[in-house]
Amino acid sequence: MTRKAARHILPVAQIHGTTTMHHCLTACLLLIAAPALAQDQPAFLDDRSSAAQVIRSLYNAIDRKEYLRGWSYFAEGGAAPYPEFRDGYAATQSVELKLGDIGSEGAAGSLHYTVPVAIRATDATGERSVFTGCYRLTQVQPAVQDTPPYRPIQIDSGTFAKDDTPFDQAMGTCKD
Repeated sequence: MTRKAARHILPVAQIHGTTTMHHCLTACLLLIAAPALAQDQPAFLDDRSSAAQVIRSLYNAIDRKEYLRGWSYFAEGGAAPYPEFRDGYAATQSVELKLGDIGSEGAAGSLHYTVPVAIRATDATGERSVFTGCYRLTQVQPAVQDTPPYRPIQIDSGTFAKDDTPFDQAMGTCKD
């Protein structure tokens, strides 16, 4: 092989070798990352546009183990102090949520909502528990808010009890 021919072959070999090495590295990285990619983490949801979406966002945060975000949906004093709130979900592997018919009423520039829910929590051992209850939320009308910070819809309180009813039939109630 002449020196000129070798110069033309070598760049092709280098490119081919680099491409092959790139494919090998990509395959290795995918094998290493496969366990993380295989986890079924729900898509991120942070929607404070309605009472239903606030509750869905709360349980999305809990399901994703983003406890500070979950805690942030509550009004001041509406939830346990953050460390207690976070630690209360330490053994929770996942949660499923069903919403009932949402009630609302207006009063002096605010809207008050009641949201009945059923929750199925799965712990780290795979044991499932059903809870039913009610969340109460408040929305100060955006048009009347003129002092920072803006206050989105917030959860004022939630009351729950363990329920032996199958999850597909369970639903909380909101009493006045």
